[in-house]
Amino acid sequence: MRITIAKIGADQRDSDDVALQKMILVSVVLTSAVAAAVWGLVYMAAGARIAGAVPAAYCVLSLVDTILFGMIRCYAFYRFTQLMLILLLPCLMMICLRGFQNSSAVILWSTLCPLGALVVHDLRAARLWFLLFLILLASSALLPPPGNSTDLPSTLVAFFFVLNIGCVVSVVFSMMYYFVKTKNMLQIRSEMLLSNIMPVEISNILKGEYRTIADQYDDATILFADLVQFTPMAQSMSPMELVELLDEVFMCFDVLVEKYQLEKIKTIGDCYMVVAGVPRQRADHAHALVRMALEMQACVAEREFCGRLLTFRIGMNSGPVVAGIIGRKKFIYDLWGDAVNIASRMESQGQSKAIQITHATYKLIKDDFVCESRGTISVKGSGSMEIWHVLGERSGRPVMLVT
Repeated sequence: MRITIAKIGADQRDSDDVALQKMILVSVVLTSAVAAAVWGLVYMAAGARIAGAVPAAYCVLSLVDTILFGMIRCYAFYRFTQLMLILLLPCLMMICLRGFQNSSAVILWSTLCPLGALVVHDLRAARLWFLLFLILLASSALLPPPGNSTDLPSTLVAFFFVLNIGCVVSVVFSMMYYFVKTKNMLQIRSEMLLSNIMPVEISNILKGEYRTIADQYDDATILFADLVQFTPMAQSMSPMELVELLDEVFMCFDVLVEKYQLEKIKTIGDCYMVVAGVPRQRADHAHALVRMALEMQACVAEREFCGRLLTFRIGMNSGPVVAGIIGRKKFIYDLWGDAVNIASRMESQGQSKAIQITHATYKLIKDDFVCESRGTISVKGSGSMEIWHVLGERSGRPVMLVT
């Protein structure tokens, strides 16, 4: 049934929004036409034949209008005629029944005209239809005082009062319910998206205001991991295969980031960047990130990714950093400082399957991890630096808790 309705007036050039608007309008019109036919029969059976002819006329006009819409596919004309019928016919029916009270407040149905325009048209059109409704409502107050010879039973008048008010309120409630539900779903989706690209603490700030965010962190540890022999491997793979491989391995790393409550900063090609101690400060930032590095190497060594064995170089350094967001478009949460640059050099000048760390990181973890001195290397911009390779965690020592 839904597919059949969606085909009425459908056009391949329609956007998703327009296609949805068409389906909603056609569904409402066909449902209202059936209800109007029943409405008209009830009034005619009660002796109010002229009043009963109004909803009956709406039923016929709407069906003809819908058939024409299916043939010529002129949505603007179909939308205009339907909104006009919804606006005028309840008022005409009120006149036939001699007043607001005798008609059981049937003019309330006209409120669905501007409300419907919000759904099937746009805000500007809805404002215009709402203004027309107010003019129509004010004009109805100028009608001469109603007579008492409607010949409708008081019980029927009361019944239609309940029906008119109940149905209109139900439609309004349904629209508001759908709007609030959709708004909440979109808000949750946007918050999840925002939290996936930056820390929750930062996303909460951005939801309130757009400004440059830059904070100093004196104690942090940064990790860079890079896939060894990535360039020749990429040349032997299709773009889709390459993306699938990186996605598979980085998803494993993402799980470890969550496990150790760290902060993934970004991926640059085949490079994976993580920080500990930012933006949530913690005393064991170096320990947590080294544990993750060991699990990263173990994860890569234990399995194949898209049928391939991979190896990574990992470099780490500890020190002060500045973290934040700059710019206005396509912004990301990033890190700056010498500590970041040195961590990157530790990775690029490291060895395959090794976790290479600086003296700054070694001082923080040496009592809890087995490390091997690898002498000194020349680091661009920093001169000669001592380096170590992390071999594993010392057995029998307790795991430090996050603070």
